[in-house]
Amino acid sequence: MWIYYLYRLAGFLLPRIPPRLGYWLFARLGDLVYYVSGEARRNVRHNLRHVLGEKEALEKRVREVFRNQLKNYFDLFRVPRLGPADLEKRLTVHGLEHIDQALAAGRGVILVSGHFGNFDVVAQILAFRSYKVIIVAEHLQPEPLYQYVCRLRASQGLQLIPVDGSLKAIFKALRRNELVALAADRDVTESGIVVDFFGAPARLPDGYAQLARRTGARIVVGFSVRRPDNTFFAYAEPPLEVEMTDDRQRDVRVTVERVVALMERYLREHPEQWVMFQPIWNVEES
Repeated sequence: MWIYYLYRLAGFLLPRIPPRLGYWLFARLGDLVYYVSGEARRNVRHNLRHVLGEKEALEKRVREVFRNQLKNYFDLFRVPRLGPADLEKRLTVHGLEHIDQALAAGRGVILVSGHFGNFDVVAQILAFRSYKVIIVAEHLQPEPLYQYVCRLRASQGLQLIPVDGSLKAIFKALRRNELVALAADRDVTESGIVVDFFGAPARLPDGYAQLARRTGARIVVGFSVRRPDNTFFAYAEPPLEVEMTDDRQRDVRVTVERVVALMERYLREHPEQWVMFQPIWNVEES
């Protein structure tokens, strides 16, 4: 529970800190966490080694991941204070028309992203622009912590449900032609499939592909990128439609592989944005 109380204290104090000072402090805090968190540092290094290979810049990128994640925490606690004008100044969106194109099919849209950039901030622009969005999120423990983080992330109109919760809300949202957001880079429920990811087998989630095939919803893959001045670019790719053959497993695998190919492209371009602290590949490989 001490983590919960720490979050509550941060939620009270951090919105009162000027952003420039806050980002500087949390970047320094990211350096500290990088030095003291040996296991997390090894996991990030292991993940980025698959993306970058053995490059001299690897360790620099690893440290930048920690800085970006701590800045993400600073942003999270400031979400309730964000207004539309603030967000419009900080965020440049490319490809919003792809979401509208997918919605035109009338069967809902599955937004697929990863632990990349800062979805907590970027998703708010969808709420401000009157899109109805449900985010399927990891069920943190203890429960009061999960409920508090959900209140922060949903304070501007987003809706969150736990990844281990009922699927009814997801199906209802898609039938209402709304947006459902799912992650593609971490198989929290350990129910995904093994696919080739940067040249090595990795177990990744396939729930979004299963859901799209079952409902006919279009998939839109999107990522955000934090810029050096702590503003953001957000990119939404053209919609994907799941193939519908007699082989369901084949259709799902093909869809996951298409999403993974897009994810690889963004990770290669911005590896320091991948705030993934759990090993995606078997650690014994490294």
